[in-house]
Amino acid sequence: MATYVHRFADGGKDDKDLLGGKGANLAEMVKIGLPVPPGFTITTEACRAYMRDGVVPPELRVEVTMAVREIEDAFGRQLGDVRDPLLVSVRSGAKFSMPGMMETVLNVGLNDASVRGLAAMAGDERFAWDSYRRLVQMFGRTVLGLDGDLFADALDALKAERGVTSDVDLTADDLKGLVATYKALVLEHSGREFPQHPREQLDMAIEAVLDSWNTDRARLYRRRERIPDDLGTAVNVCTMVFGNLGEDSGTGVCFTRDPATGHSGVYGDYLPNAQGEDVVAGIRNTFPLAHLEELDPTSYRELLAAMRKLETHYRDLCDIEFTIERGKLWLLQTRVGKRTAAAAFRVATQLVDEHLITLDEAISRTTGEQLTQLMFPQFDRSGETTLLTRAMAASPGAAVGEIVLDNAQAEARAAEGASVILVRRETNPDDLPGMVVAAGVLTARGGKTSHAAVVARGMGICAVVGADKLDVDLAAREVRVDGRVLRPGDVIAIDGSTGEVFLGEVPVMDSPVMRYLSDGLEAGLAAAPDDATRELVGAVDRILGHADSVRTMEVRANADSADDALRARARGAQGIGLCRTEHQFLGERRHFVEAVVLAESDEEREAALADLLPLQRGDFAGLLEAMDGLPTTIRLIDPPLHEFLPDLTELSVKVALAERDGGADPHDVKILAAVRRMHEQNPMLGLRGVRLGLKIPGLFALQIRAVAEATVELRERGFDPRPEIMVPLVGSVREMHLIREEALGILTEIGRGSGQLLDLPVGCMIELPRAALTAHRIAEEADFFSFGTNDLTQTTWGMSRDDVEGAFFHDYLDNGVLTISPFETIDALGVGALVRVGVEGGRSTKPELKIGVCGEHGGDPESIRFFQAAGLDYVSCSPFRVPVARLEAARAAVEAGGDATL
Repeated sequence: MATYVHRFADGGKDDKDLLGGKGANLAEMVKIGLPVPPGFTITTEACRAYMRDGVVPPELRVEVTMAVREIEDAFGRQLGDVRDPLLVSVRSGAKFSMPGMMETVLNVGLNDASVRGLAAMAGDERFAWDSYRRLVQMFGRTVLGLDGDLFADALDALKAERGVTSDVDLTADDLKGLVATYKALVLEHSGREFPQHPREQLDMAIEAVLDSWNTDRARLYRRRERIPDDLGTAVNVCTMVFGNLGEDSGTGVCFTRDPATGHSGVYGDYLPNAQGEDVVAGIRNTFPLAHLEELDPTSYRELLAAMRKLETHYRDLCDIEFTIERGKLWLLQTRVGKRTAAAAFRVATQLVDEHLITLDEAISRTTGEQLTQLMFPQFDRSGETTLLTRAMAASPGAAVGEIVLDNAQAEARAAEGASVILVRRETNPDDLPGMVVAAGVLTARGGKTSHAAVVARGMGICAVVGADKLDVDLAAREVRVDGRVLRPGDVIAIDGSTGEVFLGEVPVMDSPVMRYLSDGLEAGLAAAPDDATRELVGAVDRILGHADSVRTMEVRANADSADDALRARARGAQGIGLCRTEHQFLGERRHFVEAVVLAESDEEREAALADLLPLQRGDFAGLLEAMDGLPTTIRLIDPPLHEFLPDLTELSVKVALAERDGGADPHDVKILAAVRRMHEQNPMLGLRGVRLGLKIPGLFALQIRAVAEATVELRERGFDPRPEIMVPLVGSVREMHLIREEALGILTEIGRGSGQLLDLPVGCMIELPRAALTAHRIAEEADFFSFGTNDLTQTTWGMSRDDVEGAFFHDYLDNGVLTISPFETIDALGVGALVRVGVEGGRSTKPELKIGVCGEHGGDPESIRFFQAAGLDYVSCSPFRVPVARLEAARAAVEAGGDATL
């Protein structure tokens, strides 16, 4: 029989699968001697059983009783006792941090009788009734599913009636009346009385937290963060300690380093005479943590010591929630803190310099997604701007967009292609859908540890919080600031690095990190406006430099022109993994393709191809010169030829109208006949790739000849061109044999004529299931493989990407058929199985066969880890993503092979 309840003293930080992140870290703090209120954790196994069976496991209630009684005996209090009540909190805690996405209930055990016992015990009637109204409010919203605005509106109405602005200005009698109001709201809107039995409250709260695993916002967050739905959440039941007992009590959240910049120091928020949700919810603007030193020097020193101990123990930036109850410090939670992209790189190198982690560990603590965020543009301050207000910089970045005031508006405008800024008084977990589609978030309330700040940092979006000059009036649908009235649709710009908010659009420019990646370290340092940014550029350079020294996969780029190749090379590409030669036939060159298609004899077709030869030779010479000394994989033309011809419907209409009006252009008539002749119902599975080369004599020969002649020309000029000829859409070894024979004949001919040995590799793409399954045979005729995972995904799933993404992907993501698009991250179980079969088959024939990937998955972090495990030699991606792939390939190598710097 499963054991569903574990005491805090029973586990540790490595038990996150079972105890969740919060429970595992509470257990770890107990283990290292930090002050944690007594409690226990209900395991994720209980949640999974609940999800499977639809009911709470009956043995769980027994185990909870035993654990509660142990706490009662230790404290000398009983749950809900009328004279000296024990109260508990009930909090969620999944394996992976999901800030604000699931539920919490505080002060469980209070009722109409025990509230008086609490008042007598604390000697503070106001505190007791404040705690009770919080319980009814949280219980009503979280457990009974009532609209939280019902309670918030009642509280605001009472404050307005009493002429006060802060909760702490309400008297005990005010709060007694508010409890009665809240209980009436519960009865009216839920159809039942607020439960008075403490154990009923506890059981209902536990079940509500278990249910919160599958709320819409939790599922949305997991989908965005790629957290599996079947993990379940743990539930942590902890003895209540009170920060709202007076001015010698309080609550706060702190970080061992600044999560926005990474700088060492004292960072966090503190609220005297408050409970934890006041800080996290952002409903009251907080004091900086340093303010605590003035209020309670002893607790401040104890907190600093605990912060140092935790950072040393976890060897990372830690996020800590704490409460001070009448001068006694209690730690309620710790975790490795979410941080901005800039902070991630700074903290990693700082910890290396402090000898707390190795360089390999520094690589593992920075991600390609974070590097991408640092590559985004930032505001250009050289022009005129109109500053609306300045507030707290919570999550760096530069965002420009229309004001939206709620989820529906945000999603609707984003769906229409607009960039939006979500503006709220404060955010709560229900605002997640709007945050997901927003370019940035601006709130009137809250601090660096409020919900908006924490979630924005985790999602990598720009955020400015605590802009108290903003008056966000949802009823009037307007935002007022210093006499100016703004409405939805008005454009603002927010700077998450400075906290500035501007009216209208502000131009952007390359970030210093982007300048470094494009033009080198000196250029990046020169573009940095301050020491902090120079430190960041140096940290990125240091980590990428080490990444290049430890990764085992090469990183190439997909590039079709010399300019793209030079950009890729500047960003660290070690070659070209895919040159799509069909892109060289677009624009003004379309008429050459028309001539090939319309040729009525071999002579006409050969003449048309001959016209293309010098153009293709020039294209390849430029590309190979740009990549001098590096491998350059040139894919022979792949798409069906009709893609280079006019649209069938448009041309048919044009010819029909012209004939009606007296006569059509003979050229248009001839083209129309050709388009109709070549029209296919499913062209992506029709005459394309290797089939095109075999069907139209001379087409592939033209391209192979152009590559060979460009190679000869560059060698004669002293360059070191290294082209690789790649055949697309191969499904049969015979197809590969025929094209290879043709290629070798041309290379031999040109080599003899020039006096050079043209032993250029001739390989193929593996992008059909049959090619992967027969790779052992195809390898007999191929010098290398490159997986085309875009087409391999389409043909494995039987999906046309262009058709299905707008048709039913959203439904498939909602109902769990897909957790992520297989066109973004490789489907490891299906498409990935074919990749593994292809690698094994190819190397069973040729053990040293070079194998890479050139689909879009080559730049996706999760896919890169898969390709590392599958044994690929290189990944190829867009020039922009080359630095990301360099870092992620190193992370994959470190993860697979252990720490090379120990």
